[in-house]
Amino acid sequence: MTEPTDKGDAQPGRARPEVAKAKAQARARGRARKKAQDKAQAKTSSAARSAAKPTKASRATGQQGRGPVQKEVSSGGVVYRRTGPKNDQEIEVVLASRRTRRGQLAWGLAKGGIEEGESLEEAAVREVLEETGLRAVIEESLGDTRYFYVWEQTRIRKTVHFFLMQATDDEPSERDDEMEEIRWFPIDRALKRAAYRGEREVIGRAAELLR
Repeated sequence: MTEPTDKGDAQPGRARPEVAKAKAQARARGRARKKAQDKAQAKTSSAARSAAKPTKASRATGQQGRGPVQKEVSSGGVVYRRTGPKNDQEIEVVLASRRTRRGQLAWGLAKGGIEEGESLEEAAVREVLEETGLRAVIEESLGDTRYFYVWEQTRIRKTVHFFLMQATDDEPSERDDEMEEIRWFPIDRALKRAAYRGEREVIGRAAELLR
């Protein structure tokens, strides 16, 4: 006679339901936080504007003047490649897109949080690979963008450091499913397609260095 099996034991090759549920909740929480950041970033023109006189919108969302502010730092990159003959090359920049709450595609630069023990440069390389599937090498700093957003009633001052990065891969490989689409744009078109003004300014800095 075989011994009865404990129904609480996990079956070989299958994750416990509570583990799978926890992972799904963590992914959903991460997506919700990204959307909160995107919404705030869309309302912020640049670091200078965020430091200017508070607007009615910023006062309404509690972004200015009340309570402590939590600081958060991320890192990302403007990844480029040159295409065409050497005497007439075109500069292209990769953008990644995700859906907004209204279901529209918002194009932007690859970026994300810094993990423990990482430098800004290491985080930028990792985030680019994870979000776009592209390997790239850093050439120089492009400065940063700053904005406020609110997450779970906490006001957060976000600083994103960007780097100019040259792609070493022609086409994206396996990547996270957080981003819906990855596409190369001529740099002038990328300046228009990027959804957030702060990131458009960063792409503009890259264009000045590459030309």
